[in-house]
Amino acid sequence: MSELPGPGTPDPHDGTCPWATGSPAMRAYHDAEWGVPSRDDHYLFEFLVLEGAQAGLSWSTILNRRAGYARAFHDFDVEAVAAMGDDELEALMGDEGIIRNRLKIFGTRKNALAFIGVQEEFGSFADYLWSWVDGEPVVRPADATGFTATTELSDRLSKDLKKRGFTFVGSTIIYAYLQAVGVVDDHVATCPARRR
Repeated sequence: MSELPGPGTPDPHDGTCPWATGSPAMRAYHDAEWGVPSRDDHYLFEFLVLEGAQAGLSWSTILNRRAGYARAFHDFDVEAVAAMGDDELEALMGDEGIIRNRLKIFGTRKNALAFIGVQEEFGSFADYLWSWVDGEPVVRPADATGFTATTELSDRLSKDLKKRGFTFVGSTIIYAYLQAVGVVDDHVATCPARRR
C-alpha cells in the first residue's frame, strides 16, 4: 500500500510536469522557479551560468551544486565574475562544490563579459532577451505531447549569443534556459504551475 503525501507535501501525481517529481529539490525548484518569467538581470545571469554548467549533465546535478556556484562566482555578480583573474578561476578546479571543468569555469568569465556587453547595448540583458518574444512568454500549447530539446527560437538566439561572444550557449542549452527563466512556459497542460 502506498503512503499518502503528508501535510504540505506535494502529491507527485497531481499532474505536475513529470521531470519535477524525482526529488523534493526538483519539485521545489519546479514549483517556485521553473517557468516563472524573470526580467531580473542578476537572476538571468545566474541561470546562464547554471545552464551552461549543465551541458552534458543532469539538471539535478547542477541544482544540487547551486550554492557552490554562488560561492565560487561571487553570488552571480556579473561585474565581479567578469573581473575574476586566471588564478582565481584556476583555483576553482579544486572546488568540489562545482563541476570542475576548465572550459566551463573559464567560460563563465567569458559569458560575464559578453553579458555586460549586451547590457551596455540594450540597457539590460532582460530587454535583449525578452525582445526575442516581443516581451511575452511563449506558452506551450495545451494539446502538446512530448518535449522538444530545441526550437527555431532557441536556434536563432543561440546563434546570436555566439556572435556576441558567449560560450556554452548551444540551442539545447538555450532552450533549457528559456524554459527556466520563463521566456517559454513549457509546463504540461495538467501542471498546477502552468501560467501562474
